[in-house]
Amino acid sequence: MKHIPGFTMLAGAILSLGLACSPVLAREHAKPKQEQQYPDATRVAPKLDLTSERDQKNLQAGLQSLNAGDSAKAQTELQAVLDGSRSKYAQATALRGLAMIKYNAADYKGAIGLLQQALANGVLPNDDYFTVEYVLAAAQQADGQYQASLDTLAKWRAEGKKVTADSYALEGNDQYRLGKYPEAIAAVKKAQSLTDKPNPQWNEILMAAYSASGQTDQVVQLAQQDLAAHPGDPVRLNNAIGALTQAQKYPEAISLMESARSKGELTTEANYVLLTKLYFNQAQSGNNPAPDANKAVATLKEGIDKGVVKPSADNYVLLGKAEYLAGNTDEAMKDYNKALPTAKDGEPSLQIANILLSESKYSQARAMIQQGISKGVQHKGIAYLVLAESERGLKHKAAQIAALKVAAQDPETAERAKASLRKLGVKN
Repeated sequence: MKHIPGFTMLAGAILSLGLACSPVLAREHAKPKQEQQYPDATRVAPKLDLTSERDQKNLQAGLQSLNAGDSAKAQTELQAVLDGSRSKYAQATALRGLAMIKYNAADYKGAIGLLQQALANGVLPNDDYFTVEYVLAAAQQADGQYQASLDTLAKWRAEGKKVTADSYALEGNDQYRLGKYPEAIAAVKKAQSLTDKPNPQWNEILMAAYSASGQTDQVVQLAQQDLAAHPGDPVRLNNAIGALTQAQKYPEAISLMESARSKGELTTEANYVLLTKLYFNQAQSGNNPAPDANKAVATLKEGIDKGVVKPSADNYVLLGKAEYLAGNTDEAMKDYNKALPTAKDGEPSLQIANILLSESKYSQARAMIQQGISKGVQHKGIAYLVLAESERGLKHKAAQIAALKVAAQDPETAERAKASLRKLGVKN
């Protein structure tokens, strides 16, 4: 849960706020037609200086192109306003539009620079000024400038005198990214308290902050509450599953996943593979592995049969391990052999070699493990122990010793390899 995808795209929606397509010409007796968004702001609102109908027409054209999604045309039209108008209001509004174009192109630094220019311009009305300032905080967050975003947000709050749920969520994300988890939790809770329709992504930040601060029980509780409030939601389901597995509450995770499976809600490869692994790990830790190992097999086969799980090398290796643990050696061999052609490493070869060793087929086992080692294995020491045992069975003592010496260099197998070498009279 450390990574929270997409949250910084919040700025994309914010950036369009206030970019009206009909800027009003300044008039001596003009009165605002809509309620002020920042009525308590401490900033003294400047006078509007948009007096040219031509400027208004050109600015409106640029904003209409922007809102229609024609960035290239909007760029040309708004740049012309920025370069040719004497109205600071027109210039600042053009800068806002150009900033949106930059942001949509993921040029966050470019957007930030334009927004800062719009603020420094000094002629934006308060509603526009504070909207731009808030957007600046969001753009800084999108650019990874989390402390700068917090500083901008603090200034926006102090001068604009406005409290919103979104602003506290923005703060919470900044605090989380800075590793300030208690502050992130407090900010997101504040955001949620200010609205009856909190953004689901806010819970992701909250759970990530709880998780990063070691409060796994809080993560589980929050995820389960969220799922209970939104049954059948795949995002909430995955959050709850992730929370339970991270908290090492494996039986509860299995129970939740089986419930979802019975309702047809287990729909991703990751879900099926995780449930398979949970059953497999449970089988390994139990006195009687067969029942849970068979459940692991059945789960993964169901996913493959449904087309949800890809028949990849990794999945066939997992299936083979479960079959072997369940006592189905022949089926395990079939699965490992299916994995061989597309495997990116020597894991299938290692598993096959182990089975061949158990059947005293030493020559075949040696050939298979050598193939695996040449392709690369995750557990090098174990692979060389298998090779050493194959050489022992073939009565190749020198080759056995050579393999054991390699295994002795791996911390995972050093003790076992050195013990075997001592038995052979080899000094470590």
